[in-house]
Amino acid sequence: MDVTLRQLDVFVAIVDQEGFGAAAAVLGMSQSSVSHSLASLERAVRGELVHRAAPVRPTPLGEVLLPHARATLAAARSFDAAAAAHASAVAPGSIGLAVPPTVARGLLPGLLRLWHERLPHVEIRIFEGLDEEIEEWLESGAVDAAVLIDPEPMPRGGLHLATDAYEAVVRSDHPLAGEESVELADLLDDPLLATTSGCETQVRRLHSLTGLPYRPTQRIRELATLLSMVEAGLGVAIVPSLAAGMMPGTLTLIPLLPRLERRLVLTGPAARPWHPSVAAIRDLCAEAAPTW
Repeated sequence: MDVTLRQLDVFVAIVDQEGFGAAAAVLGMSQSSVSHSLASLERAVRGELVHRAAPVRPTPLGEVLLPHARATLAAARSFDAAAAAHASAVAPGSIGLAVPPTVARGLLPGLLRLWHERLPHVEIRIFEGLDEEIEEWLESGAVDAAVLIDPEPMPRGGLHLATDAYEAVVRSDHPLAGEESVELADLLDDPLLATTSGCETQVRRLHSLTGLPYRPTQRIRELATLLSMVEAGLGVAIVPSLAAGMMPGTLTLIPLLPRLERRLVLTGPAARPWHPSVAAIRDLCAEAAPTW
């Protein structure tokens, strides 16, 4: 099968940009060249890869082949960077880094400042997503690195960046707001608002540890929406302490007992070689911790 990296790049760009014109703009190609490249790839794989109606979406065959295309392109980027680093001791280019929302607010600004100051030749593109999305992006090649929550087992080469704990979030005028800590049972008098953005597994575990039933009255995907609902007086919630950077002044965090922590781990993919710049940002974090 005669398939080129350019054809794969076009295929991925069309899917990501949801159209041929937008893909052409991103790739710096004419729209006719984009269409021709995709048509050539479709002839090679003997099937249509995308539905042509706007917004463009992958066909069932496209869904099957898209992760392989991403992984191939990611491996090619790593190959080029490794060759360049061998020749010049510098691995230029850009890498994609996926992070959960709380990490994006709580840790990322300091990390980006460190990387920019010490590794100015490395461009880092940030992708914010849910825990399960991030793992899929990393292994599919959509990103080159990620901050994972409590990965098991610990990824080979991964770096334990930080640890934070789950805490109760209540309105500042709530009767519990002045307490130094609260038991999970103390929250039972209020409706429990839960987020499905990566925290729910740990909150379920916390209830299991105490023998209390897990009965959220609402399950909300976006953490920002959850905090808005707490602010509106619709209930209380349990969130990681890094969420403090997302909270308005009308809300407060209270340490929760029993204490349940989570590990934040910076890592590259498990199933293919790392881009050299991923190893570089990891090593810099290890060297500079905890100054960032």
